Amino acid sequence: MVRRPGTGIDARDMQGAASVDEVALMEKVAAEDMKAFELLYGLYHPRLARFLLGMTRRPPLVEEILDDTMLVVWRKAHTYNPDARVSTWIFGIAYRQALKALRQVDDAVESGADSAGAMPAEQEPEGELARHELRVRLDAALRTLSPEQRAAIELTYYLGYACREIAQIMGCPVDTVKTRMFYARQRLKTLLGPDREEAM
Repeated sequence: MVRRPGTGIDARDMQGAASVDEVALMEKVAAEDMKAFELLYGLYHPRLARFLLGMTRRPPLVEEILDDTMLVVWRKAHTYNPDARVSTWIFGIAYRQALKALRQVDDAVESGADSAGAMPAEQEPEGELARHELRVRLDAALRTLSPEQRAAIELTYYLGYACREIAQIMGCPVDTVKTRMFYARQRLKTLLGPDREEAM
């Protein structure tokens, strides 16, 4: 199991994270430099967590898949091709790990009652309540999409990847990504109606 970072990275490391040369960092990870791996883990944890939550819609799975992803990154760092973006390579691993985890989950879990859509017990101000209801509707709509369609939506709308990069991450042709996006948008438009743009 990969040791979770936290003790080996100080605030100065994370402040300089934006200027980190990720290719050089990967070279250090390939040489089994644990500090470099901890920095890489810290850099990617928030983005991967967001992506995996959006793709799986199962919060309990996110940390497990993220740890599995970073374990693969640690073990396979020597196979990374510096001609590709580090983020594309890592998100490709995360995508495959998420699909694997979803295949292992019992289908009954998804069809059963889920507390994620439950309304809060206390009354919220009207605007906050409306946003909460819209988020619940969006979550329910996203659950109707296939994992591949959810991944395409997350990578596009929330992480800002272009179709070509998404195709590399998902290991499929660009046209397949476009087709998944088309059907996902159609489905969300049907389920959310005029609220679709505001929800996303």
